[in-house]
Amino acid sequence: MNPNSIVSIDELSKEDLLSILRDAAFFEAHPNHKILDGMVVATLFFEPSTRTRLSFETAVNRLGGRVIGFSDANTSSSSKGESLKDTIKMVSNYVDLIIMRHFKDGAAEYARTVTETPIINAGDGSNQHPSQTMLDLYSIQKTQGTLNDLTITMVGDLKYGRTVHSLLQAMRFFNPTFRFVSCPELAMPQKYIDFCEREGIKYEIHTELSPEVINSTDILYMTRVQRERFPSIEEYNRVKDCYSLNRAMLDGARENLRVLHPLPRLNEINEDVDDSPKAYYFDQARNGLFARQAMICRVLGIDVDALRRQFDNK
Repeated sequence: MNPNSIVSIDELSKEDLLSILRDAAFFEAHPNHKILDGMVVATLFFEPSTRTRLSFETAVNRLGGRVIGFSDANTSSSSKGESLKDTIKMVSNYVDLIIMRHFKDGAAEYARTVTETPIINAGDGSNQHPSQTMLDLYSIQKTQGTLNDLTITMVGDLKYGRTVHSLLQAMRFFNPTFRFVSCPELAMPQKYIDFCEREGIKYEIHTELSPEVINSTDILYMTRVQRERFPSIEEYNRVKDCYSLNRAMLDGARENLRVLHPLPRLNEINEDVDDSPKAYYFDQARNGLFARQAMICRVLGIDVDALRRQFDNK
């Protein structure tokens, strides 16, 4: 097991989070380096991905490293029945870092236990998505000028949505107020409600995305109802169109409100929102590159402060 792995956001302290955000800002200003020259990174995506996989691979390339791996598990030996343990131990022979997405909750934690190669969890089932959380925090900080004392409204699939689970845990250091807006079938799981209670996090539970909720919100975090998580198509069809945000719904919103979404979207954000100054989800995706550069450096023990000093002295 490598202690530098990032598997769950709750493993990171407040200081860790803020350090990664500082490094992300540095990489936004200075994205291209050769600090991974000679290193090889594996991206193992047992579940489909566009933004996460491409931004991680771009991050490695912009840092001077090389990428191997797969974007479709059907092209790997797992399609022949190879166990996750054997896949991880085999790939560990070739690389300096493994970035893994898997459809099973806890898969990244298990992978960490069977190798000394560091692991970054790129999403495991409905459990955790720490790199998405870091780019979410970076986006919130950029748009609000702070992470402190914000009202964050999470809308849609709060049951299976690993992005909202991770963000909720990360925000515990910053005195948030959460609004959880969902239909009963997709409500925030009880363990995260219990987490709020333990941490003294203020929260409200709503079933309607009302003007009162929107107009008193700083961050409106929309989510996709995830068909792939549902046991039956009938259950998915009952709830898939519970919430849909259109531009008129933002007319009374605060000036600082920004709409975030981990993407891809379906019907939960109308395209007429895209041109609103409050829409930030495409910029949010771009921020993923810088956040993931910072995370890669952290896991590999690369001193970004030393890089920063080099640029400061030029």
